[in-house]
Amino acid sequence: MSKDFEIKVPCSSANIGPGYDVLGIGLDMFLTINCEYTTTNEECKIEYTKTSEGYENVPLEAEKNLITKTALFVMRCNNIETLPKNTILKVDNPIPLGRGLGSSGAAVVAGVILGFKFAGLPFDKERMLDYCLQIERHPDNISAAMFGGFVGSFLRDLSPEEQKLREVPMSDIFCKTVLDSENNIVKPVGPPLSVGRHLKYNWNPKIKCIAIIPNFEVATSDSRGVLPKTYETKDIVFNLQRLSILTTALTLDPPNADLIYQSMQDKLHQPYRKTLIPGLTDILSSTTPDLNKGLVGICLSGAGPTILALATENYEDIATSIINKFKENNIQCDWKLLSLAYEGATLTEL
Repeated sequence: MSKDFEIKVPCSSANIGPGYDVLGIGLDMFLTINCEYTTTNEECKIEYTKTSEGYENVPLEAEKNLITKTALFVMRCNNIETLPKNTILKVDNPIPLGRGLGSSGAAVVAGVILGFKFAGLPFDKERMLDYCLQIERHPDNISAAMFGGFVGSFLRDLSPEEQKLREVPMSDIFCKTVLDSENNIVKPVGPPLSVGRHLKYNWNPKIKCIAIIPNFEVATSDSRGVLPKTYETKDIVFNLQRLSILTTALTLDPPNADLIYQSMQDKLHQPYRKTLIPGLTDILSSTTPDLNKGLVGICLSGAGPTILALATENYEDIATSIINKFKENNIQCDWKLLSLAYEGATLTEL
């Protein structure tokens, strides 16, 4: 019998202020899959813990669940059609859904790792990243979840032939292998090689991450839909200047709160998303190091609505202050204190 195994994938926060679609950090709240092999001759079974976010509404059919249909995409690209029998996938997912903490990115990373494992492919994170980026086509969350820590990333320029592979619609990516009218085998098309590039930065471990999580979701499509098609040069330069400082400022010891706070300002995405997140402008402008002991920076986490505050102490008071500002707009919040998940996604035989 094959050995049981466990997959763990961290949640992530993208952008970190000026690094729109560039920066991401992997954080120590994990989506976990435990695969158990059984002696029964049954189809692969999917179970979620009752502590998982949205567990009552998560589809348990292999072709509909994001984790398993991602695994099937990998497997079918490598000539394996179905999930193995005699297996139970027990999923625990505490990552809030639709809140800007990389829940879908974590599911895609977990699914790709699961597909590689079931297909007998080597645990190669660089190649796994290609498969992830065929589905989740922005590298910031994906790279942070896969590699962990504080990460910058981009997609390399693709040839016309590679670009065609990237533009395959999701309906074709997640299709079963079939025969066409001329009896030719048609199966999902795998991604080009080495699509993404990433670099891990250092991070001062004294800086912790406070995630203030409002009780409503923001769809990524909506959050991108409010952004302009073009930007003024001065706003692009504003972000580039701060981005050039931030990646080093977060490594300095002792942390320089004024430098980090100023470097985390943004003019490319946060100002436009205020229409989706009541109170956002006030929260970002009024939560400062001068007024909040220990605070070093604040930003919208990914597409929101979660707020990410970076701090070295006084975590509960900072969280409470932001939660109270949300309450002024009749929005309830939870909060979590998180550290960086430096190892990223892991696969462990049990």
